Amino acid sequence: MTGKKKSAQASLEAMYRVFTVPEAPESTLSRIDQNISRNLAGFLQEHIVAVEKDLSDVEKDFSDYAIPEKPVFVSEQAQFLLDKLVANSVHTASPSFIGHMTSALPYFMLPLSKIMIALNQNLVKTETSKAFTPMERQVLGMIHRLVYEQDGAFYRKWMHDPRFALGAMCSGGTVANLTALWVARNRAFPAEGSFRGIHQEGLFRALRYYGHEGAAILVSRRGHYSLRKAADVLGLGREFLVPVDTDDDNRINTDALRDKCLELQKQKIKVMAICGIAGTTETGNVDPLDAMADIAREFGAHFHVDAAWGGPTLFSRSHRDLLRGIEQADSVTFDAHKQLYVPMGVGLVVFRDPSLASAVEHHAQYIIRKGSRDLGSTTLEGSRPGMSMLIHSGLKILAREGYEILIDQGIDKAQTFADLINVQPDFELVTKPELNILTYRYCPAEVQQALTLADERQAEKLNSCLNRITKFIQKTQRERGKAFVSRTRLEPARYFHFPCIVFRVVLANPLTTREILEDILAEQRELATTEEGIQDEISILHQMAGAVLRQQQPGVRQA
Repeated sequence: MTGKKKSAQASLEAMYRVFTVPEAPESTLSRIDQNISRNLAGFLQEHIVAVEKDLSDVEKDFSDYAIPEKPVFVSEQAQFLLDKLVANSVHTASPSFIGHMTSALPYFMLPLSKIMIALNQNLVKTETSKAFTPMERQVLGMIHRLVYEQDGAFYRKWMHDPRFALGAMCSGGTVANLTALWVARNRAFPAEGSFRGIHQEGLFRALRYYGHEGAAILVSRRGHYSLRKAADVLGLGREFLVPVDTDDDNRINTDALRDKCLELQKQKIKVMAICGIAGTTETGNVDPLDAMADIAREFGAHFHVDAAWGGPTLFSRSHRDLLRGIEQADSVTFDAHKQLYVPMGVGLVVFRDPSLASAVEHHAQYIIRKGSRDLGSTTLEGSRPGMSMLIHSGLKILAREGYEILIDQGIDKAQTFADLINVQPDFELVTKPELNILTYRYCPAEVQQALTLADERQAEKLNSCLNRITKFIQKTQRERGKAFVSRTRLEPARYFHFPCIVFRVVLANPLTTREILEDILAEQRELATTEEGIQDEISILHQMAGAVLRQQQPGVRQA
């Protein structure tokens, strides 16, 4: 016995084997598969390390830049992934992970994903997808009906008609928004007379032919960054993604929207599209979509609604009215990997008019031929996996009633957390929840009182100090690994629009409990009151607050 380690060999036989022969039941990969299948939550809890490791240290495990000449055994690579990748991943399914729009998955998504991967269908064309193509069309029809509520005759006519599309499936909300605005751009500058259309001649000639100095997309200041990307990619320029002021509840100010449209019109800038938001990323608010639809019609603009987050609220009979007016949108974005509880990454856009997608139709001789049923003719992406199978499964297994329960409990839980924050004297609710997102911060009662009395300069100093404290608490809590909330920056009107750093919480995980929320607040309070690294800042904060309060007392000489 030499004890020499057995090494993997590259050979024709070995290559054949890795394509045909599964791992033995006792192998590392097989054990991982069995553990995940038996107890997903337990597997994640056991293998993801709670305490955060610095990313620069993690990078050392992935520093080799040369492709290995010699192969390794599958089990060796599986063990490496367990030790170096899984251990240092983010436990997004944890009920204490409430900082981002990623949640736990229904258990059935994993084994069904295996089927999808094994079949390895390519949805760009029917030759590589067959039954997946009508299934994807059905999924688009189901979501279309959720939004637009057309009758059965409408869907019998349009859902499987190869000449039309009720929407487009894509890898996420960014591509869905881009697809919708691509349609809007091409519709705004159609073929006419000697002009063959923007899709043929480009933006420069389109603007010159129609007598415009530019083309703009309007959205509230809470619009998602993907819309700026879209303005860039579509050739409009990022400055033509025009932000519109919001009210105190982070919803677009429709008077300001209309004024901005008139201003652009006077400058000979085409109002190409108006984007409403159904669930802002930072605060979860919903724009007044019905009023926005009226303004879009007035200016002949495409009305798009980014409902990547809030779209599934339509499942709830109690809360769907929050999205009133969405049915008037020309296009609507959903992110299935958010509140449809499907794995990363899949989104979709649906079009009110089945003919809209033809504005971006492309064909090729070897693929997506004209008149074929190939879905790739109206999608930005070419090769795509059959993720619609997982959406289809969610819609069937959870059904409308199941999604309604998930949406309702998420909104109720957000209100519960807001109530918890409001009764804590040392926490301040910054934005109350409309859907299931809210923001707050650690802010002792004395400081809250001082802020109500402070002038602009004093408020700026207090909020600057609170910003440093909030950032410290959020970062330290994340590093401890027990819980995670994210942070963002808002400009509350009550604080003279000064940028305030706040905790941001997303309550979509059905496993998150009231007790977990109480523990998160307790840990944040502990960090603020006991961690040495922040005590000097806390002391300064109280000194400043005390000075403001003393200044306001009767008989105290004003500086």
